[in-house]
Amino acid sequence: MSSTASVSTETSSVRGILLMLLAVFIFASQDGITKILIGQYDAPQILLVRFAAFALFVTLWVAKRGGIKKAATSRRPVMQIVRCLLIAVEIGLFAWIVHYMPLADVHALFAAAPLMITALSVPLLGEVVGIRRWSAVGVGFIGVLIILRPGVAAVSPVAMFVLLGALMFALYVVLTRLVSRGDSSETSLFYMAWVGFAFSVIVGPFYWTWPDLEGWFWLLALACTSITGHVLFVMALKEAPAAVLQPYQYTILVWAALFGFVFFGDIPDLPTVIGASIIVASGLYTLYREQIVGRRVTAPVVPGQPPSK
Repeated sequence: MSSTASVSTETSSVRGILLMLLAVFIFASQDGITKILIGQYDAPQILLVRFAAFALFVTLWVAKRGGIKKAATSRRPVMQIVRCLLIAVEIGLFAWIVHYMPLADVHALFAAAPLMITALSVPLLGEVVGIRRWSAVGVGFIGVLIILRPGVAAVSPVAMFVLLGALMFALYVVLTRLVSRGDSSETSLFYMAWVGFAFSVIVGPFYWTWPDLEGWFWLLALACTSITGHVLFVMALKEAPAAVLQPYQYTILVWAALFGFVFFGDIPDLPTVIGASIIVASGLYTLYREQIVGRRVTAPVVPGQPPSK
């Protein structure tokens, strides 16, 4: 490779990292807005507004990239629907969870999702995971236990819902990898937008509370951050490989802790910090081993949430 090409690649990677850092900041801001909204509105209503905005955005986007008919054609429509229902329910569950738990605590537990993806990739994708990566998964779940502290204090039922949400997200990612073998990214996004919107339309109206002016402001802010964060995330992936960008997605833990402290007065306790550090270290080591064995590392494109979440 020539020195000019090397410099160009390095510059592109730097742009990708900066875009990813900005995207993660916006995703964290979105979570803060969600925590504000969930104190006044139910999760299905928040989900409805969020998917309505995203469906409009994706429809306009795919219309310019080959047409809606092409995007709506899937080789695995049932699997597409299942994965989209998983992420729609998970997003609604996340909104409900942050009403009861600090943002930093939620993201500390949710950081286990990449480890779950590694574990699920064996039975569902037929991938081979070596002893070192299995060991990293085991160590990561020790971090989860440190956060939960079973036997020392009663395990919070809400914390168990966080792990359920992380598992749902991990299943969504694995199914996304499966459908990507036959469907384009435009098709996967189109299904996500419209299946999510259809689901939210079914449940959302039953929980609708007409917002006041301030409520509309925060709901529109939520929609804008969801779309903006997603666009920046896609731009980052165009500039740099997912394997280069994935470690920077963990910076959401820093922003979650900062926003939680500044706006909600939440301070993570020492076991949460220690447990989260172990989980992140395990996730980074797993990524490192994936690079060593030459696996192709992909990052899921998830509207409104960073891939690690």
